[in-house]
Amino acid sequence: METMIEALYTVTLSDYPDLPAKERMAAEARYCKALERRIGPPEDVAHVLKAIERLTDDSEVSEPSDETRKLVSHWHLACNVARTAGLQGLGDLPEAWFNVRVL
Repeated sequence: METMIEALYTVTLSDYPDLPAKERMAAEARYCKALERRIGPPEDVAHVLKAIERLTDDSEVSEPSDETRKLVSHWHLACNVARTAGLQGLGDLPEAWFNVRVL
């Protein structure tokens, strides 16, 4: 029996030179796990990221609503926690970052 996993978003660790592929993949998996603990299942992560992207692309919004501010704040907090988890055991390089994209 085949197992099919549908990816809704990707995470890529960037600007962490000389990190072996196995450790990079483990760091990205830790990041995903921590992000999903804060946001919810992959569907929720993709949904929130799409909403955040729409907000940053919408130049007509002059004053964000309280709900929008909460969403953005929650996303940033989740990403900070996920970054800490992702880099756990690797050492924190200030220039290293995780790129999260909706597929």
